[in-house]
Amino acid sequence: MTTSGPLTTDQAPVKDRSPMKRLVLSAVSKYGTLIAMALLIVIFTFSVPNWAFISPNNLLNIVNQSALTAIIASGLTIVLVVGEFDLSVGYAASLAGVLVTGLMVNQGLAMPLAIIVVLLIGGTAGAANGLLVTKAKVNAVVATLGIGTILVGLTYGYSAGSPIVLLPPEFVQLTLGRFLGIQNPIWIMLIVLAALWVLLNRTPMGQRIQAVGANAEAAKLAGIRVDRSKISAFVIAGVCAALTGILLASLLGSGTISAADGYLMDSFAAVFLGSATLRNGEFHILGTLIGVLVVNVGFNGLSMMGTATFWQYIFKGGILVLAVALSTIARRYARA
Repeated sequence: MTTSGPLTTDQAPVKDRSPMKRLVLSAVSKYGTLIAMALLIVIFTFSVPNWAFISPNNLLNIVNQSALTAIIASGLTIVLVVGEFDLSVGYAASLAGVLVTGLMVNQGLAMPLAIIVVLLIGGTAGAANGLLVTKAKVNAVVATLGIGTILVGLTYGYSAGSPIVLLPPEFVQLTLGRFLGIQNPIWIMLIVLAALWVLLNRTPMGQRIQAVGANAEAAKLAGIRVDRSKISAFVIAGVCAALTGILLASLLGSGTISAADGYLMDSFAAVFLGSATLRNGEFHILGTLIGVLVVNVGFNGLSMMGTATFWQYIFKGGILVLAVALSTIARRYARA
């Protein structure tokens, strides 16, 4: 399954190579992400003193740290499956965090109502992206970057540039609480991923989304409403971004400007790593989860080793380049 855009430009079919080389490259393209995660775990296990990296508490902490990224990345996965891009998800999450806190603190809305309103706003932002891409025929990169910039302006305008604090205790407990000894964000992540996996693989809507991503023209000839499928994908991404922003605000205990902007890079790295995992370059929910875990294993290990912050940025950029490279190799072998 391919997507439009400069990051996923399909290459020419693989030239003939020796059977051994083809076997090795094929294995790397399909299992390279899992191999990389295993290597990272081994390196950090022996590099961090007292075996602290592989302690049960730290491993659970890695999963908890991955929860918010996995939620926003899973929504982005649906957009990439349908053949488009969304560069607004990080900005949408930041706006959601400011809005949900402001609605409770400044407007006095009850927590459930504030969350519902913000999720609807996130879906609306996604719908705006989808309409621009499908009806106005604006390139997805340009459309979503433009909408994202508008969302940044709305974030500053609503918050007047200041964090929103003094949140209700029950809102803070949304992410700090536990169920059966496991942090709430992990449960929320599992629910979202399971729901999107079912939607994508076990429902007619998901089948239409995959068909559009595979070949929009063929899908249209088959009677599928291509524009509706694309708009639906953008709406899902917007809702997932809003949910991530809500949870991040709860975790931070404040509505902070630009707090979630960094999730854009993290989610793209995770999704492209996931597309090179277990499948030949196809975007899928399980792969995205694995990609998120790889990224956070790296962040956690570097932090426990006491490395300087700039190395984390180098790792983040490097992992994105590696992810796209592995995804490209996988697609080439899928066509060979």
